[in-house]
Amino acid sequence: MRHFLDISYRGAPFHGWQIQPGQITVQSVLEDALGRLARQPSPVTGAGRTDAGVNARRMIAHVDLPDGLDTGVRFLHSLNAMCGPDIAVRSIRPVHPDAHARFDAVERTYRYFAHTAKSPFSQGLSWLAPATLDFEAMDAAAALLLGRRDFTSFSKLHTDVKTNICDLRAAAWHRIDSDRWYFEITADRFLRNMVRAVVGTLVDIGRHKAAPAHVLDILAAADRCAAGNSMPAGPLFLWDVKYPY
Repeated sequence: MRHFLDISYRGAPFHGWQIQPGQITVQSVLEDALGRLARQPSPVTGAGRTDAGVNARRMIAHVDLPDGLDTGVRFLHSLNAMCGPDIAVRSIRPVHPDAHARFDAVERTYRYFAHTAKSPFSQGLSWLAPATLDFEAMDAAAALLLGRRDFTSFSKLHTDVKTNICDLRAAAWHRIDSDRWYFEITADRFLRNMVRAVVGTLVDIGRHKAAPAHVLDILAAADRCAAGNSMPAGPLFLWDVKYPY
C-alpha cells in the first residue's frame, strides 16, 4: 500500500536529500529506518531534491509498505526514533496506489531567512545581511521574475532536466520584525540551485550593484554567469508542497 510521509528536517547534518554513495542523506536515513520496520526494501521518493545543507519545514515523500502493516502511532514513534534528532516524520497516511510525491505536486514554496542584527539564535539558519541592504529594491526586482519563464540563468549547470521553464507564481520579501526578513518564492517547479541563485541576484540589487530591471537582462541571457552568486544553504527552507488531493 502506498503512503505519503510528511517530513521536516534540518539540512546541516546531511549531504542533501538524494541518496549518494558513501554519504549520509535524508533519503538514505528514511529508507534504512522504513526498511527495518517493514522488513523489506522500502524505496522513498520525495517531492524534490534539496541540496546539501538545505532544510525542509515540509517535504512530502511516498513509500510502498506491505499490506496489513500497522502504520499507526507506535509505527510513527518507532520511525522517528530510528531517524535521529534531525528528521521528524510528522505523519504517514495511505494514498491511492498511483499517487506520486514528485509528479503530482502542483506547487512548491521556499523561504530564505535573513537578519540585519547579530543574533546567536539565527546562527546557521538565517543569513546575516548588511544593515544597509535595500529590501524595497530587492522586492521590486523579485516582482519582475513572475510568470512562466526560462530560468536557465538561475540553474546549476549540467543538470538532467528536460526544460528550464518554470511558472513562478509568487516572489517577495516579508518583514518579520525590525531585524528579521524572509524571501518567499512559489512555483510549479524549481531548478537545481535556483532559489539560492535568485536570492544572490536580488542581494546584488539590494547592494545597488544593479537596478531592479537588470533581472530581465539576466533572464534574457540564459547564462548562469549573468546571475549573482549562490547564497549559503543553511537559511533556505523548503516550506510547503501542495497537491490537488
